[in-house]
Amino acid sequence: MKKGRLVEILRTCSKKELKTLNKWLRSPAHNQREDVVQLYTFIIEEDRLWKDDLLDKSVAYQKIYSTKDYDDAKMRQTIFFFMKALEDFLVYQEIQQNEVQAKMALSRVYRKRRLNKHFEKNMRLVQNLQDKQVQRNRDYHRNEFHRLQEEYDFVVSQERTVDMNLQEVSDTLDIAFLADKLRHSCHMLAHQAVYKVNYSLNLITEVFSYIKNNPKTLDIPAIAIYYYGYMTVTDKENETHFHNLKTQIFENGQLFPQRELMALYIIALNYCIGRANMGILHFVRESFDLYKRGIETEILIQRGQISRFTFTNAVTNGTYVKEFIWVENFIHNYKGYLNKKSREDVVQFCLSKLYYEKSDYDKALRICSQMDYGDILMNLVSKTMMLKIFYAQNELDALESYLESFRSYLSRKKATAYHKSNYKNIIRLTKKLLKVNPYNPQNKTKLKKEIQETKPLTERKWLLEQVEQM
Repeated sequence: MKKGRLVEILRTCSKKELKTLNKWLRSPAHNQREDVVQLYTFIIEEDRLWKDDLLDKSVAYQKIYSTKDYDDAKMRQTIFFFMKALEDFLVYQEIQQNEVQAKMALSRVYRKRRLNKHFEKNMRLVQNLQDKQVQRNRDYHRNEFHRLQEEYDFVVSQERTVDMNLQEVSDTLDIAFLADKLRHSCHMLAHQAVYKVNYSLNLITEVFSYIKNNPKTLDIPAIAIYYYGYMTVTDKENETHFHNLKTQIFENGQLFPQRELMALYIIALNYCIGRANMGILHFVRESFDLYKRGIETEILIQRGQISRFTFTNAVTNGTYVKEFIWVENFIHNYKGYLNKKSREDVVQFCLSKLYYEKSDYDKALRICSQMDYGDILMNLVSKTMMLKIFYAQNELDALESYLESFRSYLSRKKATAYHKSNYKNIIRLTKKLLKVNPYNPQNKTKLKKEIQETKPLTERKWLLEQVEQM
């Protein structure tokens, strides 16, 4: 029983849901078998639900039937009826979570039973619920279509000669389809980029043709936000699409649920990262604005946690654009949102970046020299910071020794080919930086050219700055 579907499903229920399930099972309308109630009681009592060693079918059978003569077929039957009642309960719970759809289902019942007054009263409640909806995403527009379709079906059932709302139904169906199609297409593009698969984006050309011929469609946030999201991904050279997407996120973000809005933030952030990596550095500011807004509105906080990647990226972007006060407050105020296992590493890493960018080299160096992070990339970034600090403090002898130590560390550790190549390039070019004659313009120009042409090279900007300052 401990590995069965019943226990697996019950373990996903909250304490409140388990209490409600208890009432559900004790109601003759939902369950008429006492053995099912007793099995529920056995599983819940003494916290057995979470103790595998106590979830023994023979022990449960003895508790339920007061006999030691175990009958597996009878026990399986009890579990079967418990499962059936549990699944009915979960379906009911799911329906009740969407009040609009629940009321719509009741309206459908009234219409089919020709209870006209009850139908009309209930549909007014449905419309009021729709009007009060804060979120106006594709679910809202789909519900709106179903509401108007239900009103149309009611009019038809009355066999009255009255004006039909067919145009309104059709227009609303178009909106629901466009919002859904664009959203799904954005998801396909995102999945395609990560997993290197090819999808056929059927009808997307027709969708864009329709929007081009009906530009007012973009006044609807559920369509506009995904239209600009799609265009941001597919037409990268036109930065206008990104700016329109960012405007939609900032101005209409409250109209979308958190999970949906987070996916849109990721589209925007990935675009910024791509542009910044190409050397278009004003997108670091754009990226910081998105991280700041996403964290402060808790869109980038999932299940009470901020991922270490989001945390470090927010700090990296913030320090780059010199938002030191915000970064320091963020580290101290939001560190509790980090996973406990990686919290200390991430906080110390971020503080070292903050101190380095503020030119507080002693504090940064103290952290870098003391920490050995569990993540190889954090260690590589930290070691690069130490390299730059030694150079800034003119500790050139220490730097030469450190570069050899860094090279040895890199050869011992496992890292991707990209990162190995990148950090080898940083070490090699830093060595050349130490040897170049600052009074020889030709040597400086040659080194500068090599830095500009070397790929990959994440520290290109820093290396070029050092050459210019000679």
